[in-house]
Formats: sequence, structure tokens, C-alpha cells
Amino acid sequence: MTQTPPALHAPPHPDAFVDAPSRPETRGIELVSDSERHGRARDLFFVWAAPNVSILNLTIGATLILLGLEVWQALAVIVAASLLWVFPGLIAGSGPAAGTSGSVVTRAMYGILGNRLFVAFVGWFIGAVFLSLTWLASSFMGADLLRRLGMDDPVWVPIGVTVVVATITIVVAIFGHGLIVRAYSYMAAALFVIFLVVAGFILPTVDWQYTAPEPLTGAALWSSLTIGFTILASTPLSFINSPDIARYLPRSTKPSRIALATGLGGAVPFIAFTSVGVLLATGMSAAAFDGGLDAALLDLLPAWLGPVLVVGVVINTIALNAMTTYTSSMALQAIGFRLRRIPAAIIVGVVGTALTIYLVLSSSLLEAANLMLQFLVIVSGPAMAIFVVDVLLRRYAYDGAELFDDHPGGRFWYTRGWSVPGVAALLLGGLATALCLATSVWAGPVAEATQFIDLSVPVGMLVAGALYAGLLRTPLGGRGRP
Repeated sequence: MTQTPPALHAPPHPDAFVDAPSRPETRGIELVSDSERHGRARDLFFVWAAPNVSILNLTIGATLILLGLEVWQALAVIVAASLLWVFPGLIAGSGPAAGTSGSVVTRAMYGILGNRLFVAFVGWFIGAVFLSLTWLASSFMGADLLRRLGMDDPVWVPIGVTVVVATITIVVAIFGHGLIVRAYSYMAAALFVIFLVVAGFILPTVDWQYTAPEPLTGAALWSSLTIGFTILASTPLSFINSPDIARYLPRSTKPSRIALATGLGGAVPFIAFTSVGVLLATGMSAAAFDGGLDAALLDLLPAWLGPVLVVGVVINTIALNAMTTYTSSMALQAIGFRLRRIPAAIIVGVVGTALTIYLVLSSSLLEAANLMLQFLVIVSGPAMAIFVVDVLLRRYAYDGAELFDDHPGGRFWYTRGWSVPGVAALLLGGLATALCLATSVWAGPVAEATQFIDLSVPVGMLVAGALYAGLLRTPLGGRGRP
């Protein structure tokens, strides 16, 4: 018999929570009742566009040229990777279907106890990577701008920038969903204008006749193409939090509209500004990258535009990291910590700030971004594949009350609290990804055997998705299978 969920997770009284931009959101993973649902699917476009008008995209685009690709080859890789934005779109519909966050929906895939481990390590790892990388970008650029103005302390200036930006980010995360949905449309518009103006000043520096110094062929070409694809793929594959942002939409909202708004919101700026990064790199010497792309970019711009760009980077950082902090705070609750969402958001922000300060004092933006994004796919690729397969097999039929039944005998208790199909698919998919991964510090045996062709994303996702779908059809699938 289904037992009543704990009070923290129980469906709230209609007056218990208010989703408004002017008041801090106290709701965490608690169910959103039908009477509290509001909004339209198209609102999600700007929510996802604002975080992706990013300096990080410029950095990744420049990396494709550094890998030795021609411009057209780099652009082809960008378009191919952008197709992966369909996956965050597909899983986003599970939020309004269940009326809760994605970190609770994944109980259907991993079991009650298995999901706690999944959220603790996979969800938090993904959140920590993006918190640190985007705060890192704003720290480097803000510190470089202040250095040009005479504030050149190599330690306290970047730390100070990080703390200020992190504080604003945490405040936005505390106000939560209502402020995010309302403010992000304005933030996206401002970011588009700033980065388009920056792109206009970059274009005269572009070498339109650019050819790679040593054109790649054969295995070397495929190695660079696939490594670039892996770096790019890590961004859309990391957004397993997309249900969190969509969960307030009315239950009747079509999943196809949610998928379209979410996918296009991420893909359009992703394509546009990563392509600008490719063009930027064609007009820069290798020596320019030694001082960091952030500094090289400021050198290309007139003095008045540098501060405007830094403001844009800070706005983008706040947009992305407020969303990440917001969803990670709910992940803490889903793990089982008896915390309300606002204290959980503060804890997430403090941890992310500490990691960023460590990175800002020990690495360059380009180095940190490339390595961390490549390693990210070991967990994000298989996790996304499993989520997509589950959504498609269940056809968005998630019962929020059943997901909160965390007692033995509940539908998603499975085998002693663990879903063998989900956990096995995640582990074996991650192993397959690692075996095929090619980075500067680690190359799996499959990558070495193929002369460092990186097949980590397609292989890892196929292994995880196929294994999960197959095991669900066996007795191991348990009572919770579709």
C-alpha cells in the first residue's frame, strides 16, 4: 500500500508557495498542483537563450581552429553538435508531467536509493563544472579589465570579482523560478545586442582566406573533428535539469512545444556565438592565445567596448549559474538532505565559489574549459541517453505522488531501493564513454587503437540507452518499468 510521503515532500497547500519574480521562491522539489500551474511553452526559449549567449561558446569555437580544422569543418561540427539540443528539449516535458524537478523524476530510472547516489555524484558534478567554468570566465575577464585600469593584484582581484558575481548569482537563485522566467527574456535581449556588437568589431579581424597551417587528413582529421564534437556536445548533454525549469507549465502543455522552445533556445545562440569564436580565431596568432583568449579578445576591441563586453559576460554568467544553482539546490533535497530550497541554494553557491577560486588561481580558461567539458561527457552522455529513453518509453506518464513514495514496496523502490537497469546502464555507458575518450591527459584504449578518434559521445549514449531499454524488458525492470 502506498504510504504518505514525508511532510517536506508532500503536495503543499495552494497558499504555501508563491511563484513571483518579486518574492524568494520557497518551493523546492515539492509537487506543483494544477491550480498553481502557469506560463507558456514559448517562455522557455528565452530562459535557455540567456545562458547560452556565452563567452564560453567563443572559447570553444576558437578551440576548433586550434585543433587544426578548416573554418568550414569547424562550422560543420558546430551544426552537428547543436542537434543534440533536442535531448534537453525531450526530457523537459517530464517536469510538467510529474509536477516536480528532474532530480525527482530520475527516481523512475535509478530507484529511490540509486537516485540519491546518481544525483549526488552525477547531478552535482555537472552543476559544479558549469558553475566553476562560467564564474571562471567572468573572473578572468573582469580581472583583466581591472588590470588595464591599474588594479593588477594577481590573487585578490580575480577572487574579488568571483565573490561579487557569485553573490549576485545566488540572490537570483534564491528568488528562483518566477524571477528567472521574467528576467531572462530581458537578459537574453541585452546579451544578444552586446555580443552582436562585439562580433561586429571582430569581423574586420577575420581572415576570410584562412587555411590551416598543416591541413589535416585521414585519422588526424577525424581525431580533431571528433574531439571538437565531444567538447561541443558536453554543453547540451549536461542540461538534464531542463525539467526543473518547465515544471510550472500547465499539465496540458504539449511536450512537443516544450521540446521546441527549449531546444531552439539553446541551439540558436550556441550555433551563432560558437561560430563567432571560430571566426575570431582565424585572425589571431598562436601567441595571442598564450595570454588567454579573454585578454586577446579585449585587445581587439576599442577601449569603450571592453567594459561593455565584461558586463555581458557577467550577465551571462549570472544567467547560467543562477539556473544551475537553482536546480542544484533541488538536487540537494532529492538526495535526502532535510533542507529548504533557499539554504540549499546558498550551500551550492558557496561550494561553487570555492572551486572557482581554486581554478582561477591555478589554470587558464581555455585549458580548464576543454578538459572539464571533455571529461563531463563520461557522466552526462549516458545519463541523458537513459533519461531520453525513459521519457520516450513512458510517453511522459510520470505520477508525482508515486515518485515521492520512498518506502519499500513503492512503485520505484525496485530492488532494495535500486533500479538495476538504470544503474547498470549508467555505469556501463560511462565505462564505454571513458574507453573511447581522447583528451590531453587521458586517452582510452579504444581511442588509442583508432589513432585518437574520439567516439565517446555516440558510443557511450548508444550503450547506455540500448542497455537500459533492453534491461527494462526483463524481470530486472521491476514494478516501475513502463
